[in-house]
Amino acid sequence: MSGNFAPLNCLKGVKVVDLTQFEAGPTCTEALAWMGAEVVKVENPKRGDPGRQVTGSGPGGTDSYYFKILNANKKSITVDLKTPQGIQLVKDMVKSADVFAENLAPGTIERLGLGYDVLKAINPGIIYCQVKGFGEGSPYEKSLAFDMIAQAAGGTMSVTGEPGQPPVKPGCTIGDTGTGMLMCISVLGALYEKRATGKGRRLQLAMQDSVMHYIRTSFAVMAAEPWPLRMIACASSLSSSPSNSSVTVWARSQGKGVLIASTGGSRSAQASFSTR
Repeated sequence: MSGNFAPLNCLKGVKVVDLTQFEAGPTCTEALAWMGAEVVKVENPKRGDPGRQVTGSGPGGTDSYYFKILNANKKSITVDLKTPQGIQLVKDMVKSADVFAENLAPGTIERLGLGYDVLKAINPGIIYCQVKGFGEGSPYEKSLAFDMIAQAAGGTMSVTGEPGQPPVKPGCTIGDTGTGMLMCISVLGALYEKRATGKGRRLQLAMQDSVMHYIRTSFAVMAAEPWPLRMIACASSLSSSPSNSSVTVWARSQGKGVLIASTGGSRSAQASFSTR
């Protein structure tokens, strides 16, 4: 294992201008920072990233743990994007940057004068990535989205829960963090392409589409079974899969539980977990 540990410097020399906030966008830029990129987070001078206060302040009035776990290894500056000077400062940063990332409300970045065509003219090699709630052309493309909305619209809730019962939102933030990680993969591909072409590109990723990516196996189950859609959707997360596996969960006392998964033959796996 010698040498196989953090910090990584795979992206040393890559510069990222980060206008993301909350979770989906910061997840992407944080992953780039983990790999050695220089990420400069641009924040509102009055209150910063709203994520600084999500889940409440940390000890002594410091930033929330939510913010800290999503913005490690980044630099931070405050810029007033409502002033010409602030916009020009961001444009100056873009001149020497490799990646520009944003997940502001739909239409905001264009109204600020920092749209793709503007920044591409300044730096043709810029990789311009945008995390959206819904894709262009969607009837909801101008709507805001948070994790729970993405999971409801993308389908994870439809395949989670007990058959015949209301949909259940998974506890993990697949809509937010899951989208950010897919965007990070896209950025890595664009950086590799840029080595050969010298050109950047625009990357857009919708949270709804990302969630649908994570339930691909559920679609396979639905295609294979002649059950009503809602019934098979629920069953796909609890008792059925393309590999003919079954999952059973037993609750035990003292906040403990056991999960047993069987592939239909003699192979099975068991795990204990806390229900608290």
